[in-house]
Amino acid sequence: MKVLAVIPARGGSKGIPKKNIVDLNGKPLIQYTIEAVQKSQKVDKIFLSSDDDEIIEVSKKLGVYSSYKRPPELSSDISTTHDAISDALKWLEENEGYKPDFVLVLQPTSPLRISQDIDNSIDLCIKNKKDCLVSVHEMIEHPYECVYNIGKDETWEYLSKPDKNAARRQDYKQQFYYINGSIYLVNVDFFKKENLFIKENNTSFYVMPHEHGIDIDEYSDLKRAEFLLKDPK
Repeated sequence: MKVLAVIPARGGSKGIPKKNIVDLNGKPLIQYTIEAVQKSQKVDKIFLSSDDDEIIEVSKKLGVYSSYKRPPELSSDISTTHDAISDALKWLEENEGYKPDFVLVLQPTSPLRISQDIDNSIDLCIKNKKDCLVSVHEMIEHPYECVYNIGKDETWEYLSKPDKNAARRQDYKQQFYYINGSIYLVNVDFFKKENLFIKENNTSFYVMPHEHGIDIDEYSDLKRAEFLLKDPK
């Protein structure tokens, strides 16, 4: 079975300029994802989808390179990852005659994801005979303690109705998870037909430690990742 790993890394970013190659403990951010997938025992091919020459050059030095460059129309703030992945699959088939069975999407903004997460996700999806898999971690803020629709008249609702018998977090009967975006895995034929990464009743969920799912969006996330990488315990 062929598993293609695509690293989508466009150049534009507002919260952190040049985010995908910003320095994190002496390495460009994207290097953590590249190194993790290079250590994978299950990935057949690694492919970079970027419109940015600097990101392409950094990745080339790390051993990930092709002549592909993401088109400008697929690299704006409103461009979707779905379109970028579709274009990458089309390019590979037309230019290299390569068609994978599954495509693995690894955002470079998840630097604490490790190779075991990648391989365990692939094994889980195959074992469960699903077309899709996403990584999740258990929510820190429990929905019983979250409210929404706080209006001017202070009307509001609980995100999930609390169990009156649950006085402590360990008493909660339900478990709630957050799709953290660290790993998406999807059957290529399913993806081309449905244009989806996740579909109800056809998706496996890989539960990872909360730290492995950290997503770098703001400088505060970068500082947290820096601390965790220095002291993973």
